Amino acid sequence: MPKTYDREYYEQWYHDPSRRVITPAAVARKVRLVLGIAEALLERPVRSVLDVGCGEGAWREHLRRERPSIRYTGVESSEYVIERFGRTRDIRRGSFGTLASLPLDGPYDMIVVCDVLQYVPDAELGPGLAAVAALLGGVAYLEAYAKEDAIEGDRAAWHERSAGEYLARFGAAGLVGVGMHCYVGEALRENTAALERRG
Repeated sequence: MPKTYDREYYEQWYHDPSRRVITPAAVARKVRLVLGIAEALLERPVRSVLDVGCGEGAWREHLRRERPSIRYTGVESSEYVIERFGRTRDIRRGSFGTLASLPLDGPYDMIVVCDVLQYVPDAELGPGLAAVAALLGGVAYLEAYAKEDAIEGDRAAWHERSAGEYLARFGAAGLVGVGMHCYVGEALRENTAALERRG
């Protein structure tokens, strides 16, 4: 049975205080962290963000609070999200695997792929990462969980990959780790010191 990202899904995993996997305060902390890393490397404020697999657009509110003039683009495959929030939250239909075919206005100062990659099929992972690298003008936040991690939450359609597998795939796409799930591509590689780079 295909996985459905409907209203009930978001209520269970993101809104219900007894079951949700993350709080709004935790999202706000992640936003501030990634903005800080991106702006330190860019040496200016972040102006544009691409949020892939954005769900209901949880990062958008916090990004706008920190940088009111930021240009936000969300990409989401959920019909429920597109119908309910697409127009009002700048979310368009698409998925990680279809990034290369979407009419996106890159490069982006920040690309967010938060808690998505472990659900991406193997056949879509490489092309999606290549598209991220091509669209990236700053920092990509690629938060993923590997089989070594003990996690609680949605395990349906989960793809078991090791941390080493992810790092190899990121490297093959030209993405270099700079810590805390953040990666740079060609545009910012020279702005990093040897000890900042992982791989």
